[in-house]
Amino acid sequence: MSSLFTKIIQGEIPCHKVFETNTCFAFMDIRPVQNGHVLVVPKVEVDRFFDLSADQLADIMAFAQQVAGGIEKVFPCDRVGMSVIGLEVPHAHIHLMPINSLYDMDFTRPKGNTSPEHLKQVAIQIAGAIRA
Repeated sequence: MSSLFTKIIQGEIPCHKVFETNTCFAFMDIRPVQNGHVLVVPKVEVDRFFDLSADQLADIMAFAQQVAGGIEKVFPCDRVGMSVIGLEVPHAHIHLMPINSLYDMDFTRPKGNTSPEHLKQVAIQIAGAIRA
């Protein structure tokens, strides 16, 4: 059975897409820890992040670097934090978000209920910053 993320990549489940290549896909987290929280996934369905091949790992990290650059242009922040937790969905993924302190990436905090319209606008802004 396809993972939730595979269904998103294939367009079976809607998302607010930020950026896409032949091998990777980035979209807004619908329950963000921070405003600007983006998920980066490989298009190949692999459960554990470090089960990706060396080439796939290099590819997703270069892709995530592009997305992080877009996030930094849209959100004033000290840096873009990255987390690979991988327990939520059995599909390798990276969380990227603008941060100014370690607390900003605290996944135990209540997650935001961001409106779909806001997520759409943020996705458009980050996508535009990546392509600029």
